[in-house]
Amino acid sequence: MKEVCGAGFLTVTPGIRFAGNAKDDQSRIATPANAAGMGCDYIVVGRPIIAAADPLGAYKRCVQEFLG
Repeated sequence: MKEVCGAGFLTVTPGIRFAGNAKDDQSRIATPANAAGMGCDYIVVGRPIIAAADPLGAYKRCVQEFLG
């Protein structure tokens, strides 16, 4: 996308799941690390955080996996 639209074009990847998590109703998913590797600027994470036993821990894991 950025090759066509330019480096300033912001990309968002929805459907983020942790490796090994269920897809739920998502048809296409990516892990935070997959999205980062694709050059994504932002990710959308819902259930993996809000449904976690430890939402803050899940959020921190997501940030760590996305930012490296």
